[in-house]
Amino acid sequence: MRIVIIGSTGQLGTALLETLPQNHELIGLSHQEIEVENGAQVFSVLKKLDPDVVINTAAYHVTDQCERDPDSSFKVNALGARNVAVACQELNAKVVFISTDYVFDGTKKTPYTEYDNPNPLSIYGKSKLAGENFVRSLCPKHFIIRTAGVFGGEKNNFVKTMIRLGKEREKLNVVYDQIHSPTYTYDLAPKIGELIETSFYGLYHISNNGETSWFEYAKKIFELTRLEEKVKIFKITANEYGAPAPRPSYSVLRNYNLELMGMDDLPTWENALERYIKEKIL
Repeated sequence: MRIVIIGSTGQLGTALLETLPQNHELIGLSHQEIEVENGAQVFSVLKKLDPDVVINTAAYHVTDQCERDPDSSFKVNALGARNVAVACQELNAKVVFISTDYVFDGTKKTPYTEYDNPNPLSIYGKSKLAGENFVRSLCPKHFIIRTAGVFGGEKNNFVKTMIRLGKEREKLNVVYDQIHSPTYTYDLAPKIGELIETSFYGLYHISNNGETSWFEYAKKIFELTRLEEKVKIFKITANEYGAPAPRPSYSVLRNYNLELMGMDDLPTWENALERYIKEKIL
């Protein structure tokens, strides 16, 4: 298949280029080469490439920035998703749209499945849900992938931020009352690769298994990087942290559709974090 990856220089885009089977023709497009919010450009670029599959990882994804700039958030995450989906429908291509655990409000307190009703709290979550709805309604050959707490590659992420701060500071405050399921791009990307080989279109949760708070996550990072004796971390609440964008207190994803299909073989987040630090950090 000819597979176009939009956002190819990001964390997930990089992992997709490295892990998708090389018998496919992989074409990476950076933000400089395609702006998903520009519908005419999207159609022109994709028409020339004539792909079998388009994986849209482009996102306006800094959650607090989205809250300050809702127009840009909806342009990229909603209208951008629409533009790619419309082009894929015209070209009879499969489309993959990457969404988020932040489409949920966190009131459930047990892992969310694909059959739970979304109720986003933040602009980021609302714009991504709007993108989901566009993709679902405009291109029948779609895979909507919700994931969470993505880490991997060279770009900045929570793991790299904690390591940097752990080396710079003696004390850190980390939120303990928000629970999620961190996800390694090098586990997520191959699973997307498996799905696009099929015609089992629809909505999927894909995250590493297990759950953790940001505080316990940071503790594990410091343990694996031997920074635990250098830096002390203290629990604070999300309210005390005071981020501009509201976040769900519990947004753990259950890979339920993968389970039902016998395809949920993703390792735990602890296993994923240990591999990431060994393979990419140390």
